[in-house]
Amino acid sequence: MTAPASTRGARGLAGLEIACAVLLMACSRESATARTDAAQPAGPPTIEIVRVVQRSVDVTLEMPGELDPYEAVAVFPKVTGFVKDIRVDRGSSVRRGQLMAELEAPELVAQRAEAQSKVQAAQAQLGAARSKADADASTFEKLKAAAATPGVVAGNDVVLAEKNVEADQSQVAAAQKNVDAAREALNAVTQMEGYLKVTAPFDGVVTERNVHPGALVGPTSGAGATTPMVRVVSRNRLRLVVPVPEAYIAGVATGVEMPFSVPAYPAETFTGKVARIAQAVDVKTRTMAVEIDVPNRDGRLAPGAFCQVRWPVRRPGPSLLAPSDSIASTTGRTFVVRVRHGKTDWVDVTTGLTSGSLVEVFGDLQAGDEIAARGTDEIRPGTEVRVKPAPTATAS
Repeated sequence: MTAPASTRGARGLAGLEIACAVLLMACSRESATARTDAAQPAGPPTIEIVRVVQRSVDVTLEMPGELDPYEAVAVFPKVTGFVKDIRVDRGSSVRRGQLMAELEAPELVAQRAEAQSKVQAAQAQLGAARSKADADASTFEKLKAAAATPGVVAGNDVVLAEKNVEADQSQVAAAQKNVDAAREALNAVTQMEGYLKVTAPFDGVVTERNVHPGALVGPTSGAGATTPMVRVVSRNRLRLVVPVPEAYIAGVATGVEMPFSVPAYPAETFTGKVARIAQAVDVKTRTMAVEIDVPNRDGRLAPGAFCQVRWPVRRPGPSLLAPSDSIASTTGRTFVVRVRHGKTDWVDVTTGLTSGSLVEVFGDLQAGDEIAARGTDEIRPGTEVRVKPAPTATAS
């Protein structure tokens, strides 16, 4: 027989109530479990650590430098005059002693003629003094011979003749000095005339020309007062000047070969040897100037060119290194997070050279110290942590 509809509805409601009760009981058990889990304290956080290593540092840095001529001279005239002829221009190659320009100064011609006239006059005075001295000396000899016969010559005449000879000798000496002085004056004027020929001081190339024929030049007037006539630089040998930061000057020695490159020949490498070290740090730039002698017989390298020098840096002793990711920086400090006995500690450091993924660190650290693989200020000092090695377990 089929149960009445009212009976079937009652049974359905009863089953639904039972299902809801079971569901409520299950939710109550899950909530109780969650509350129990929340009440239990969480354990210390786990961080990855690496170890500080100690080893020698030998890296090569790119440093800027500039090629300077080994010798450079701005040629000024030594006398005032007009440019009569100039035989060089920018880019001209010159040899030592080669005539570059010729000046003219009419007043020097007049001065030389006057000096020659004074020499001739002084020589004439010298000749007259010598003639008088010879005549007086002859008279003295005759009087002295005659005085050997008593009563022939008065003794006073002999004395006067002797004094005249002595005076004549003084006059001759004075006249000789006048001649020497006149000749020196003539030589000085002659040398001044030699300055009218401007010659090259050494083998090189003219890099600048500032005068033309007809220009008035001189050491105190004209264009030569502030601007050189020409500028000459040598090219057979150059100076590569490198401003080395004071942090990298340890171990710099003369005689070491340094490779470098220039923009004009990007695929080539040139070399030179360290020749001179300033031995003092420039207080404005905190660098020390180091000069490298560079041979340039073929003239391919140009003075003034910019260079990139591959500068080797070698520490005198081993250094401590840590991964760059382990170093944290804030506004006020740079530090690593060291872990000792399960607690963290911030250790202030300063950084140095970079060798691959490692960075030189200087601070209260020792080789083998455990530090957080990722330095961050979120890990506060004194925090209890659990540690595990990073994928690379050491800083090596």
